Amino acid sequence: MDTRKLATFIDLAQTCNYSRTAENIFSTQATVSKYIMALEKDWGVTLFTRDHRTVTLTKAGAAILPDVKTLIQAEQRLLQTIDQQINQTDPTLVIKGIPTISRYQAFQLIFQFNQQHPEINLKFSEAETNQLMASLDDGRADIVFTRLFEKPRAEYTVLGEERDYFVALMARDNPLAQQTALTVQDLAHEPFLLLDGATNVLAPVMQTLEQAGVAPQIVYEGRRVDLILEMLNQKMGVSIMMNHSFDLAGYENVVAVPIHPKQYSQLAFIKRQANQSESVRLFWQFIQEN
Repeated sequence: MDTRKLATFIDLAQTCNYSRTAENIFSTQATVSKYIMALEKDWGVTLFTRDHRTVTLTKAGAAILPDVKTLIQAEQRLLQTIDQQINQTDPTLVIKGIPTISRYQAFQLIFQFNQQHPEINLKFSEAETNQLMASLDDGRADIVFTRLFEKPRAEYTVLGEERDYFVALMARDNPLAQQTALTVQDLAHEPFLLLDGATNVLAPVMQTLEQAGVAPQIVYEGRRVDLILEMLNQKMGVSIMMNHSFDLAGYENVVAVPIHPKQYSQLAFIKRQANQSESVRLFWQFIQEN
Protein backbone atom coordinates (compact mmCIF):
# COMPACT_ATOMS: atom_id res chain seq x y z
CA MET A 1 0.00 0.00 0.00
CA ASP A 2 1.33 3.43 -0.97
CA THR A 3 1.88 5.24 2.33
CA ARG A 4 2.15 8.59 0.54
CA LYS A 5 -1.54 8.28 -0.30
CA LEU A 6 -2.32 7.33 3.29
CA ALA A 7 -0.37 10.31 4.64
CA THR A 8 -2.24 12.57 2.21
CA PHE A 9 -5.56 11.18 3.45
CA ILE A 10 -4.56 11.91 7.06
CA ASP A 11 -3.47 15.46 6.23
CA LEU A 12 -6.60 16.25 4.20
CA ALA A 13 -8.74 14.95 7.06
CA GLN A 14 -7.04 17.57 9.24
CA THR A 15 -7.07 20.53 6.84
CA CYS A 16 -10.25 19.82 4.85
CA ASN A 17 -8.58 21.93 2.16
CA TYR A 18 -6.87 20.65 -1.00
CA SER A 19 -4.62 23.69 -1.32
CA ARG A 20 -3.28 23.53 2.24
CA THR A 21 -2.73 19.78 2.05
CA ALA A 22 -0.87 20.22 -1.25
CA GLU A 23 1.42 22.73 0.46
CA ASN A 24 1.88 20.46 3.48
CA ILE A 25 2.97 17.48 1.37
CA PHE A 26 4.97 19.66 -1.04
CA SER A 27 2.87 18.68 -4.02
CA THR A 28 -0.05 19.95 -6.11
CA GLN A 29 -3.82 19.97 -5.63
CA ALA A 30 -4.11 17.65 -8.62
CA THR A 31 -1.85 15.11 -6.92
CA VAL A 32 -3.85 15.33 -3.67
CA SER A 33 -7.06 14.73 -5.61
CA LYS A 34 -5.49 11.82 -7.51
CA TYR A 35 -4.30 10.15 -4.31
CA ILE A 36 -7.68 10.46 -2.59
CA MET A 37 -9.59 9.17 -5.62
CA ALA A 38 -7.19 6.23 -5.89
CA LEU A 39 -7.83 5.29 -2.25
CA GLU A 40 -11.58 5.61 -2.72
CA LYS A 41 -11.42 3.37 -5.78
CA ASP A 42 -9.22 0.77 -4.06
CA TRP A 43 -11.35 0.68 -0.90
CA GLY A 44 -14.76 1.12 -2.53
CA VAL A 45 -15.82 3.90 -0.16
CA THR A 46 -16.23 7.68 -0.32
CA LEU A 47 -13.78 9.32 2.07
CA PHE A 48 -14.78 12.96 1.58
CA THR A 49 -17.71 15.00 0.35
CA ARG A 50 -16.49 17.78 -1.93
CA ASP A 51 -17.75 21.33 -2.24
CA HIS A 52 -15.52 23.53 -4.41
CA ARG A 53 -12.20 23.88 -2.51
CA THR A 54 -13.55 22.56 0.79
CA VAL A 55 -13.93 18.90 1.65
CA THR A 56 -15.61 17.17 4.59
CA LEU A 57 -14.70 13.78 6.00
CA THR A 58 -17.51 11.25 5.53
CA LYS A 59 -18.69 8.80 8.18
CA ALA A 60 -16.76 6.05 6.40
CA GLY A 61 -13.66 8.24 6.22
CA ALA A 62 -13.85 9.01 9.94
CA ALA A 63 -14.16 5.29 10.72
CA ILE A 64 -11.13 4.41 8.59
CA LEU A 65 -8.90 7.29 9.72
CA PRO A 66 -7.68 5.82 13.07
CA ASP A 67 -6.52 2.60 11.38
CA VAL A 68 -4.71 4.58 8.69
CA LYS A 69 -2.89 6.57 11.37
CA THR A 70 -1.90 3.28 13.03
CA LEU A 71 -0.50 2.01 9.72
CA ILE A 72 1.59 5.15 9.23
CA GLN A 73 2.94 4.94 12.78
CA ALA A 74 3.80 1.27 12.26
CA GLU A 75 5.63 2.14 9.05
CA GLN A 76 7.65 4.80 10.85
CA ARG A 77 8.66 2.29 13.53
CA LEU A 78 9.60 -0.22 10.82
CA LEU A 79 11.75 2.33 8.98
CA GLN A 80 13.43 3.28 12.25
CA THR A 81 14.30 -0.36 12.95
CA ILE A 82 15.61 -0.81 9.41
CA ASP A 83 17.72 2.35 9.73
CA GLN A 84 19.20 1.10 12.99
CA GLN A 85 20.06 -2.30 11.54
CA ILE A 86 21.65 -0.83 8.43
CA ASN A 87 23.73 1.63 10.41
CA GLN A 88 25.06 -1.09 12.70
CA THR A 89 26.92 -2.63 9.76
CA ASP A 90 27.07 0.13 7.14
CA PRO A 91 26.74 3.68 8.50
CA THR A 92 25.12 5.40 5.53
CA LEU A 93 23.54 8.85 5.36
CA VAL A 94 21.30 9.72 2.41
CA ILE A 95 20.67 13.44 1.92
CA LYS A 96 18.61 14.94 -0.89
CA GLY A 97 18.30 18.66 -1.61
CA ILE A 98 16.62 21.18 -3.88
CA PRO A 99 18.42 21.82 -7.21
CA THR A 100 19.54 25.27 -6.02
CA ILE A 101 21.11 23.99 -2.78
CA SER A 102 24.59 25.09 -3.89
CA ARG A 103 23.50 28.73 -3.37
CA TYR A 104 22.89 28.19 0.33
CA GLN A 105 25.11 27.55 3.35
CA ALA A 106 23.66 24.05 3.67
CA PHE A 107 25.71 22.90 0.68
CA GLN A 108 28.99 23.68 2.42
CA LEU A 109 27.81 22.20 5.71
CA ILE A 110 27.06 18.86 4.08
CA PHE A 111 30.57 18.50 2.75
CA GLN A 112 32.19 19.81 5.93
CA PHE A 113 30.35 17.05 7.75
CA ASN A 114 31.59 14.52 5.21
CA GLN A 115 35.18 15.62 5.83
CA GLN A 116 34.78 15.31 9.60
CA HIS A 117 33.05 11.91 9.43
CA PRO A 118 34.73 9.84 6.71
CA GLU A 119 33.45 6.70 8.44
CA ILE A 120 29.92 7.56 7.27
CA ASN A 121 29.00 6.71 3.70
CA LEU A 122 27.39 9.98 2.55
CA LYS A 123 25.10 9.79 -0.47
CA PHE A 124 23.97 13.21 -1.66
CA SER A 125 21.74 14.03 -4.63
CA GLU A 126 19.36 16.70 -5.90
CA ALA A 127 15.63 16.24 -6.46
CA GLU A 128 12.70 18.44 -7.38
CA THR A 129 11.05 19.96 -4.33
CA ASN A 130 7.78 18.07 -4.76
CA GLN A 131 9.68 14.75 -4.56
CA LEU A 132 11.73 15.46 -1.45
CA MET A 133 9.16 14.84 1.28
CA ALA A 134 8.02 11.66 -0.45
CA SER A 135 11.62 10.42 -0.34
CA LEU A 136 11.60 10.94 3.44
CA ASP A 137 8.28 9.15 3.84
CA ASP A 138 9.28 6.06 1.88
CA GLY A 139 12.78 5.83 3.34
CA ARG A 140 14.75 6.79 0.21
CA ALA A 141 16.28 9.71 2.12
CA ASP A 142 17.31 10.18 5.74
CA ILE A 143 17.39 13.97 5.53
CA VAL A 144 16.24 16.50 2.94
CA PHE A 145 17.11 20.16 2.46
CA THR A 146 14.18 22.10 1.08
CA ARG A 147 12.27 25.36 1.02
CA LEU A 148 9.40 25.88 3.46
CA PHE A 149 6.59 28.40 3.29
CA GLU A 150 4.67 26.79 6.15
CA LYS A 151 5.46 24.58 9.12
CA PRO A 152 5.57 20.89 8.07
CA ARG A 153 3.59 18.08 9.67
CA ALA A 154 4.29 17.04 13.27
CA GLU A 155 6.14 13.84 12.35
CA TYR A 156 9.02 15.88 10.91
CA THR A 157 11.84 17.68 12.70
CA VAL A 158 13.13 20.89 11.10
CA LEU A 159 16.52 22.55 11.49
CA GLY A 160 17.71 25.69 9.73
CA GLU A 161 17.61 29.47 9.98
CA GLU A 162 18.42 30.55 6.41
CA ARG A 163 15.74 32.66 4.76
CA ASP A 164 15.13 33.86 1.23
CA TYR A 165 12.62 36.25 -0.31
CA PHE A 166 10.84 36.88 -3.61
CA VAL A 167 12.22 39.25 -6.24
CA ALA A 168 10.97 40.27 -9.66
CA LEU A 169 13.24 39.53 -12.62
CA MET A 170 13.03 41.43 -15.90
CA ALA A 171 15.02 42.94 -18.75
CA ARG A 172 17.23 45.86 -17.79
CA ASP A 173 15.41 48.30 -20.10
CA ASN A 174 11.97 47.50 -18.67
CA PRO A 175 10.73 50.74 -17.03
CA LEU A 176 9.98 48.78 -13.85
CA ALA A 177 13.65 47.81 -13.59
CA GLN A 178 14.49 51.37 -12.59
CA GLN A 179 12.59 51.01 -9.31
CA THR A 180 14.32 50.07 -6.04
CA ALA A 181 11.33 47.94 -5.03
CA LEU A 182 8.08 46.77 -6.62
CA THR A 183 4.69 45.49 -5.55
CA VAL A 184 3.04 42.58 -7.33
CA GLN A 185 0.41 45.03 -8.60
CA ASP A 186 3.19 46.78 -10.54
CA LEU A 187 3.65 43.55 -12.53
CA ALA A 188 -0.04 43.11 -13.37
CA HIS A 189 0.24 43.88 -17.08
CA GLU A 190 3.48 41.97 -17.74
CA PRO A 191 3.69 38.48 -19.31
CA PHE A 192 4.95 35.98 -16.71
CA LEU A 193 7.61 33.27 -16.97
CA LEU A 194 7.21 31.08 -13.88
CA LEU A 195 8.75 28.03 -12.27
CA ASP A 196 6.19 25.22 -12.15
CA GLY A 197 4.61 23.30 -9.27
CA ALA A 198 7.46 20.79 -9.02
CA THR A 199 9.66 23.54 -7.55
CA ASN A 200 7.26 24.38 -4.68
CA VAL A 201 7.41 28.06 -5.69
CA LEU A 202 4.42 28.28 -8.05
CA ALA A 203 1.72 27.92 -5.37
CA PRO A 204 2.94 30.78 -3.13
CA VAL A 205 3.57 32.99 -6.18
CA MET A 206 0.05 32.39 -7.50
CA GLN A 207 -1.40 32.93 -4.03
CA THR A 208 0.44 36.25 -3.71
CA LEU A 209 -0.79 37.38 -7.13
CA GLU A 210 -4.35 36.29 -6.38
CA GLN A 211 -4.39 38.12 -3.06
CA ALA A 212 -3.24 41.27 -4.87
CA GLY A 213 -6.00 40.92 -7.45
CA VAL A 214 -3.57 40.12 -10.26
CA ALA A 215 -4.64 37.60 -12.92
CA PRO A 216 -1.26 36.79 -14.51
CA GLN A 217 -0.75 36.17 -18.20
CA ILE A 218 1.57 33.15 -17.99
CA VAL A 219 3.52 32.60 -21.21
CA TYR A 220 5.93 29.98 -19.81
CA GLU A 221 5.73 27.53 -16.90
CA GLY A 222 8.57 25.07 -16.30
CA ARG A 223 11.40 24.09 -13.99
CA ARG A 224 14.48 25.32 -15.88
CA VAL A 225 15.80 28.49 -14.27
CA ASP A 226 18.38 28.93 -17.03
CA LEU A 227 15.69 28.88 -19.72
CA ILE A 228 13.64 31.51 -17.90
CA LEU A 229 16.73 33.71 -17.50
CA GLU A 230 17.50 33.42 -21.21
CA MET A 231 13.92 34.36 -22.10
CA LEU A 232 14.16 37.36 -19.77
CA ASN A 233 17.47 38.24 -21.40
CA GLN A 234 15.54 38.37 -24.68
CA LYS A 235 12.93 40.73 -23.13
CA MET A 236 10.11 38.17 -23.17
CA GLY A 237 8.44 39.09 -19.86
CA VAL A 238 8.99 39.06 -16.10
CA SER A 239 9.47 36.36 -13.51
CA ILE A 240 9.20 35.96 -9.74
CA MET A 241 11.81 33.83 -7.98
CA MET A 242 13.58 33.53 -4.66
CA ASN A 243 16.54 35.91 -4.47
CA HIS A 244 19.21 33.23 -4.04
CA SER A 245 17.79 30.67 -6.45
CA PHE A 246 19.47 32.02 -9.59
CA ASP A 247 22.79 33.36 -10.91
CA LEU A 248 22.71 36.32 -13.30
CA ALA A 249 26.27 35.74 -14.54
CA GLY A 250 25.98 35.55 -18.31
CA TYR A 251 22.62 37.31 -18.31
CA GLU A 252 23.78 40.93 -18.34
CA ASN A 253 20.43 42.18 -19.60
CA VAL A 254 18.50 40.79 -16.60
CA VAL A 255 18.00 42.60 -13.28
CA ALA A 256 16.33 41.59 -10.01
CA VAL A 257 14.14 44.01 -8.04
CA PRO A 258 12.88 43.21 -4.51
CA ILE A 259 9.13 42.77 -4.09
CA HIS A 260 7.52 44.59 -1.16
CA PRO A 261 6.17 43.64 1.23
CA LYS A 262 8.79 40.90 1.41
CA GLN A 263 7.56 37.32 1.51
CA TYR A 264 10.07 34.93 3.02
CA SER A 265 10.71 31.22 2.79
CA GLN A 266 12.75 29.15 5.22
CA LEU A 267 15.56 26.92 3.96
CA ALA A 268 15.87 23.94 6.26
CA PHE A 269 17.01 20.39 6.81
CA ILE A 270 14.12 18.03 7.60
CA LYS A 271 14.09 14.49 8.97
CA ARG A 272 11.48 12.09 10.27
CA GLN A 273 11.27 12.17 14.05
CA ALA A 274 11.21 8.38 13.96
CA ASN A 275 14.62 8.21 12.29
CA GLN A 276 17.03 7.85 15.21
CA SER A 277 19.97 6.31 13.35
CA GLU A 278 23.46 7.19 14.54
CA SER A 279 24.36 8.78 11.19
CA VAL A 280 21.35 11.08 11.35
CA ARG A 281 22.05 11.93 14.98
CA LEU A 282 25.65 12.89 14.18
CA PHE A 283 24.62 15.04 11.21
CA TRP A 284 21.88 16.79 13.19
CA GLN A 285 24.33 17.53 15.99
CA PHE A 286 26.87 18.87 13.50
CA ILE A 287 24.33 21.26 11.95
CA GLN A 288 23.22 22.48 15.37
CA GLU A 289 26.82 23.23 16.33
CA ASN A 290 27.67 25.00 13.08
